[in-house]
Amino acid sequence: MAQHGKGQSDGSGGEDLSLAALYVEPFRIFRPFRQTVPFVFASPHSGRAYPQSFVAASRLNAVSLRRSEDAFVDELFCGAVAMGAPMIAARFPRAFLDVNRSPAEIDTAMFDGALDIVVDAPSPRVTAGLGVIPRIVRDGADIYRTKLKPGDAEERLSRLHRPYHAALARLIDETRALFGVAVVIDCHSMPSAAAIPDVVFGDRYGMAAAPTVTRAAELAFEAQGFSHARNAPYAGGYTTHTHGRRDRDTHALQVEINRALYLDEERIARGPQFEQVHARLNEAIARLVTIEPAALIRTRRHSLAAE
Repeated sequence: MAQHGKGQSDGSGGEDLSLAALYVEPFRIFRPFRQTVPFVFASPHSGRAYPQSFVAASRLNAVSLRRSEDAFVDELFCGAVAMGAPMIAARFPRAFLDVNRSPAEIDTAMFDGALDIVVDAPSPRVTAGLGVIPRIVRDGADIYRTKLKPGDAEERLSRLHRPYHAALARLIDETRALFGVAVVIDCHSMPSAAAIPDVVFGDRYGMAAAPTVTRAAELAFEAQGFSHARNAPYAGGYTTHTHGRRDRDTHALQVEINRALYLDEERIARGPQFEQVHARLNEAIARLVTIEPAALIRTRRHSLAAE
């Protein structure tokens, strides 16, 4: 069994068994009986296994900690498994570690000593408190009572971030070996606001996914009555940047669902329209995954530069 780092306790001085269990199983992979489509679904922010030591170290209550969570997104998209696509879902919460950020996006001021890892120059996201180890939850409230130990950063990255992306990369490789191409659908939710549509598709302005993929997604969701936008205000994160490799016949598309559609955002509970939205999403996914692999495979390398 993997062991947790030194100094991690459940808040009463005892060993944090919940954290140890999370390090043993940081994510779950759901596989169809047989993979029949060139798609891989990922839910990086729906994890809801909160370590006791993390909760004890936080100044926030349980509901406030969950404000950063893409609550129940794994459930909304899990129908893809029955349609022949594997799905990976993180178990750890986004407030504990954000797997959709670069491992170098770290706010060094959060720690009480020097870090022995590579750290990027502070970006606007890191300065705002939304690095790979977040300082705040989505509503802007500070998470921690005190500074973290330097070893916490490497521990979370090595036990959670790296294994998650390694597992996703394996699913992509398996899919590409079967079909000659792989399409990653990175599943998220976004806070409700009057100015945003039902769904935002992020393909990093065509860098992470071919226009054919993004347009197929738009048409599939449009057919189910979802309004949508492309790359605004979300163009994609670390997952689409890292795994969207069109030159290697791998596409990655981020899909953001407006939480107002399915979630009681105050209580972080399923809203009254949850099942209806789930059914509509299933229909959209069923249409999306029918895209022919041959339409996405690049037979000539120079075609990418020509677009």
